[in-house]
Amino acid sequence: MDFHAEKPIFLQIADAICDRILSGQLKGDERIPSVREYGAEVGVNPNTMMRTYEKLTTDEIIYNKRGIGYFVSADARAKILASQKAEFLKVEVPAILRKMELLGLDASIFNK
Repeated sequence: MDFHAEKPIFLQIADAICDRILSGQLKGDERIPSVREYGAEVGVNPNTMMRTYEKLTTDEIIYNKRGIGYFVSADARAKILASQKAEFLKVEVPAILRKMELLGLDASIFNK
């Protein structure tokens, strides 16, 4: 995995896991690798991986079955979609609209 400096590594890994859920590579109630296994797979310290799993658990994207491991929540895909749609509408759409205004563009360009 290639990491970039603008965002903490544990959040980048969380985003990658969410992308795998959205793409169907990981499905609801499917077991995911342990903290150590996943950390070794992506080349990060287990503490970094633990922060990732804690974030995803807090966001109810994954859950822990004590002594068995971590699993994808049954409704993880729906939660990720809702969260990403809200973020897109809150952050990206206004930025696009501002840029269109600065460039003198209006919605009619989409009708061509």
